[in-house]
Amino acid sequence: MSWPEKHPVFSPSDYLAFERAAETRHEYLDGIVYAMAGESPEHSQTCFNLAVAIGKQLKSECRGYSPNMKVRTDESGLFAYPDLMVVCGDPIYHDNHPDVLLNPTVIVEVLSLSIERYDRSEKFLRYRTHIASLKQYVLVAQHEPHIELFSRKQDDSWSFTETAGIETAISLTSIGCELSLAEIYRGIVLPSIPPVG
Repeated sequence: MSWPEKHPVFSPSDYLAFERAAETRHEYLDGIVYAMAGESPEHSQTCFNLAVAIGKQLKSECRGYSPNMKVRTDESGLFAYPDLMVVCGDPIYHDNHPDVLLNPTVIVEVLSLSIERYDRSEKFLRYRTHIASLKQYVLVAQHEPHIELFSRKQDDSWSFTETAGIETAISLTSIGCELSLAEIYRGIVLPSIPPVG
């Protein structure tokens, strides 16, 4: 996502009209429209590996969505393109265009240096505050085998789990999936880690 110095203010309906006619993707935050940067080969491959790993484990009542599907947090706050979403049950859309989801169960973001801080802070704050259906939020490192998982508890607070190392795995209990880091990072050249000692 690029962060221009000055930007025009859009209403959500203006943004959607603009975005539905655009050839490139843009996210919307509090009236400001931001162009999304291109992705690295590692980012693209990690997203693909995640989609394959999750897709083959999903139960029939759940379905996955690619990075071309938007999610909305509230009427005027955030419209974003997560790297992967899963909805369990019937999808609910913003309007009669089936391109903005309101009820994801899981959102996955593959971290990029340019927007990692945003994914961890403002975006997650909007997701957890305004999407009641959201059960788990997954942050996947791009250049090392490391996954962070935030899970909503019954009292609406969030727990944190993480795993690191190519031989490890992490469970997405809300959708009954197990993510093997070896599978998620398959084909990706990772920096070599010198042995300890």
